[in-house]
Amino acid sequence: MGAVLEETYDSGVVAFLILCTALVFIMVPGLGFLYSGLARRKSALSLIWAVLMACCVGIFQWYFWGYSLAFSKTATNKFIGNLDSFGFRDVYGKVESDDQYPELVFANYQNMFLCVTLAIIAGATAERGRLLPHMVFLFLWATLVYSPIVCWIWSSNGWAASWGVLDYAGGGPVEIGSGVGGFVYSWFLGKRKEKLLINFRPHNVSLITLGTVLLWFGWLGFNGGSAFAPTMKAMMAIMNTNLTASFAAMTWCLLDYRLEKKWSTVGLCSGLVSGLVSSTPASGMITPYGSVILGIVTGIVCNFSTGLKYLVGVDDSLDILAEHGIAGMLGLFFNALFAADWIIGMDGSTEHPGGFISHNYKQIYKQIAFIAACTGYVAVVTSLICFVIDKIPGLKLRANEYAEAAGMDEDQIGEFAYDYVEVRRDFLSWGNNNQMEQNQDGSYIPNPLNHQDDHIPRVETHDGENGESSELSDHQHLDQEKQGV
Repeated sequence: MGAVLEETYDSGVVAFLILCTALVFIMVPGLGFLYSGLARRKSALSLIWAVLMACCVGIFQWYFWGYSLAFSKTATNKFIGNLDSFGFRDVYGKVESDDQYPELVFANYQNMFLCVTLAIIAGATAERGRLLPHMVFLFLWATLVYSPIVCWIWSSNGWAASWGVLDYAGGGPVEIGSGVGGFVYSWFLGKRKEKLLINFRPHNVSLITLGTVLLWFGWLGFNGGSAFAPTMKAMMAIMNTNLTASFAAMTWCLLDYRLEKKWSTVGLCSGLVSGLVSSTPASGMITPYGSVILGIVTGIVCNFSTGLKYLVGVDDSLDILAEHGIAGMLGLFFNALFAADWIIGMDGSTEHPGGFISHNYKQIYKQIAFIAACTGYVAVVTSLICFVIDKIPGLKLRANEYAEAAGMDEDQIGEFAYDYVEVRRDFLSWGNNNQMEQNQDGSYIPNPLNHQDDHIPRVETHDGENGESSELSDHQHLDQEKQGV
């Protein structure tokens, strides 16, 4: 006779967590579209590939040993778990007799958090990073950085959890981890070539908007599901998420308008993402009016933080540090100020004295210490992983200059997001091959798309009459096509 599971669960809670697992997963393609739109068309597809493959790496790592290192039931180490649940061994039914859902549901829900984190970091490869070394990096990073920090804050034995640090849905492991980790990875990759950045703009704002909307949609499951039951706390987290995101978006747009006198869609999306990030550690902890203040502060601080990369000389091309790392730190710090014991206890089981507004003043230094510990640990260990991988033959992190000029789609993928401009993506050079290009202010600069300096592969053509071959650049070849030659 076959074995029959005899445990019973709250089917409403199980269904809620399964739904939230699917919602969090949709954030992964959302990030792919967002990053793809922010890049140039010649690297648009490579970023979608990087994000989706990062999700695959995260699923493998979590099943292999990531979940065990973060949440193993028998671990007593306050820093990292053991391998007792290696390969999801015995990760099936209830952990405690009064649990409302099986461990398998919890483990798969938490897996999506890792997938989103790795997908965020994948944006650091934008327009110059090789994909295979990055996937190796992500597996090691998930093992040595993400799993330990999750153990610190979400395992019952973790030092931060035992100390009373408040991190509702991942300000430490997800946001500081991805923001600081992606920034360090960008530092190791180095800057993109300056001559290729002239007049740089995102190639598809519609994709950016689509990706942001998918992120917002999924984030409701990300934060709402972290209550682990369809309770009032879940709805409070969703409301706080929307409040923070909305006020951050409005603030960001106002700051951009003062400079450009235009209402930027990219600015709107940037503000929404930074607000969603800062709500992650705080949405199930702080009051609604605290979320409004958090949104305004996030919009201001993260907007100006986009300039940090220029101060330190790091080409953080997608502003991962500003919109994830800094925003995550803000959310964690706001827990020290606006966390309320009555909101934390809305799930009917969690007891905590809250933060400053609940007269628990010592929460301030606990939150600051956790922020510092996460930031320092992520920066140091990520640097070590990058340094080692980059020295391994065949795993050099950065593509060469030729590949960067041709685009990551051509060098790493061999397929293109826009087939109708696959070879013709330098369409601005059509018409003539002028050496100079006119700016909006009337001044002239060297044309970065001039065929003499673009390092684009040359193609061989044949004369129809005598069969002689000659080499033409892509631009000359296209000029001939347009003229009917």
